[in-house]
Amino acid sequence: MKFLSVFSQTEVNAPCSPEEMERMGKLVEEGMKAGYLLDVQGCMPSSLGARVRRAGDKFTVTNGPFAESELIGGLAIIQAESKEEAIQHVLQFLHTAGDGVCELRQLFTVEDCPCGMEGQAERSDEERQVAV
Repeated sequence: MKFLSVFSQTEVNAPCSPEEMERMGKLVEEGMKAGYLLDVQGCMPSSLGARVRRAGDKFTVTNGPFAESELIGGLAIIQAESKEEAIQHVLQFLHTAGDGVCELRQLFTVEDCPCGMEGQAERSDEERQVAV
């Protein structure tokens, strides 16, 4: 099973210390080598971002910075045999990252689809495009 972990924290408009970067780098390297960490990305400050919202036929764009007390700081894609195993990886991350919140969500896959696409996972990208 694949899980998305979205890390939120109080936005700090200062770079991480070299020690913090080293600890996080070591955790990421270990997770990648072990095979449970598939991808990890950190976010730039919200002042460089934007929110795009749709309500009916109206679209609104709001440029950062954003005033919320907790903002998305990064994300990870985790491979785990169960939600409990994924939670253990998230706990290890929070131990390294410090204060914050991780929302953990299982990702939807083609195999989860009840709409007749179960065999799509074995096809190449080109074959899937032709089939659609």
